[in-house]
Amino acid sequence: MAVIGTASAPARETGWSERLVAFATARHAAAVAVLLLLSIAAFLPGFVSLQPIDRDEPRFAQATKQMLESGDFIDIRFQDEGRHKKPVGIYWMQAAVVSAAEALGVPEARTTVALYRIPSLVGALATVLLTYWAGLCLGLARREAFLAGAFMATSILLGVEARFAKTDAVLTACSVAVMAGLALAYLRRDQKLSPGTALVFWLAMAVAILVKGPIAPMIAGLAALVLSVRERSGRWLAALRPGWGLALVLLLVAPWFIAIWIKTGGTFFSEAVGQDMLGKVTSGQEKHGAPPGFYLIAFFGTFWPAAILTAIAVPFVWKFRREPWVAFCLAWIIPSWLIFEAVPTKLPHYVLPLYPAIALLTARALFAGAVGPHRPAAKPATVLIPFIPLALAVGLSAFGLIYDGALPYAALPAFAIAVAVAGLAWYLFLRGQVLSSAVVVLGASLVLSFGVFGLAQPLLRSLKLSPRLAEAVKSVGCSDPAVVTAGYREPSLVFLVGTDLFMTDGKNAADFLSQGGCRVALIEAQEAPAFQAEVAARGLAPSLITRVPGFNINGGHRLDVDVYALRQP
Repeated sequence: MAVIGTASAPARETGWSERLVAFATARHAAAVAVLLLLSIAAFLPGFVSLQPIDRDEPRFAQATKQMLESGDFIDIRFQDEGRHKKPVGIYWMQAAVVSAAEALGVPEARTTVALYRIPSLVGALATVLLTYWAGLCLGLARREAFLAGAFMATSILLGVEARFAKTDAVLTACSVAVMAGLALAYLRRDQKLSPGTALVFWLAMAVAILVKGPIAPMIAGLAALVLSVRERSGRWLAALRPGWGLALVLLLVAPWFIAIWIKTGGTFFSEAVGQDMLGKVTSGQEKHGAPPGFYLIAFFGTFWPAAILTAIAVPFVWKFRREPWVAFCLAWIIPSWLIFEAVPTKLPHYVLPLYPAIALLTARALFAGAVGPHRPAAKPATVLIPFIPLALAVGLSAFGLIYDGALPYAALPAFAIAVAVAGLAWYLFLRGQVLSSAVVVLGASLVLSFGVFGLAQPLLRSLKLSPRLAEAVKSVGCSDPAVVTAGYREPSLVFLVGTDLFMTDGKNAADFLSQGGCRVALIEAQEAPAFQAEVAARGLAPSLITRVPGFNINGGHRLDVDVYALRQP
């Protein structure tokens, strides 16, 4: 399929970067293999050592763990409360991985959060490869589709989501598969779409619905609506075989939705739709509110290192906006982006399913010669290329010094290399060697990922408050102690300590200790006076095992938690 031509620009590069990209994309198998290796290098550092990140990740993992404990794979629960926010898809995926790990004899599989992250890792890998496929479906050259996949592999946001046991990496992969199928239907209207392509479209849609409800249907539906208005007809959608396709989706998703309706008496839908979804539309839930424009500003950090290249490519995209494949990408991005910006509740990962289309437009513009220092404001804007790794290096080093009393020394060489390589990429860009700059900055992103997640993160012990408290509970020496926490109530603690963890205040924690057997109390400093007063009034004498200082990511402040143990007949 023909794709838009080049814009007026400096002469095309013919150096080492051209040869490297040509070698990596000589065959489809080579391109896929290189993208997989690049993604693994980007996503694996810190995958195992990173603690459960509060609050969403351990909520997902704990709900899955309770499915395994109870044998109930229909209802979704966090301790005694229903977790009726998202459908069941991601929980089933996580449960399958953990069950397989247990069958293989992996020790403590149910409290090993890395196992719960494997579906997200697979989703992130699939996102990269599907971005490459989507580029080919849109008619891009192999090297352009490859570079778009590489931009996704090294982007900060997808790297983060690959390491989190929640829905967004899997949702993004499903969304790209859906949009690639939609692209084939739209751009190849003169050809008969194969049943296999239609099947991929509808299977991906079904999985996306089971993972995160209406998001993928919204993105695809808005794009289809805009494109149908553009064409003054929606007949092109018939290529997707909507008759049997919708029946297939219904067949796959309806059984669980019916089962959860029966199981909860309709409560799941009233909470998921009435409280969670509509709550996000009307107000900023859980202090995650932000004004319109948030995603646009955050984009320059979350899509680093390619974000500034995207900004420079905007005039090129606008110039060729009437080209069918460009119009398709814009229909993929703009309507859903505007909705996400309008909704009061905002989290950076909400727009992740739109990033592959942005990566494809950016890669095409780069190879068309439309991204370079000759563009207005390009030279000062590209200071972001080295600034982001420099800011992360300084921020994490300062955090370690303030809250752990030491710099993350093992990570400093990697930080220095990442900043230096990003600086080289900036220099190459200013010299007009844009492809070389893009290739070099991909390397900077890999080094930064290794430095942040592989080297610095394990050394920032103050961030690992829940794992250290869980270790302190184990050190008490009881085989199965009853545990209470007062003042520190993060989901990661429930996941690591156990489903029966009792969360209360200091006074009731003392009452909990008095109930006999081996009992452990985790008392945050603000609850300590009430705890001590009640302990004295009851004549109890618990042993202070240790004090665990740390930093609560959600509260944004330092905490001190005392660990007490009491053994009674």
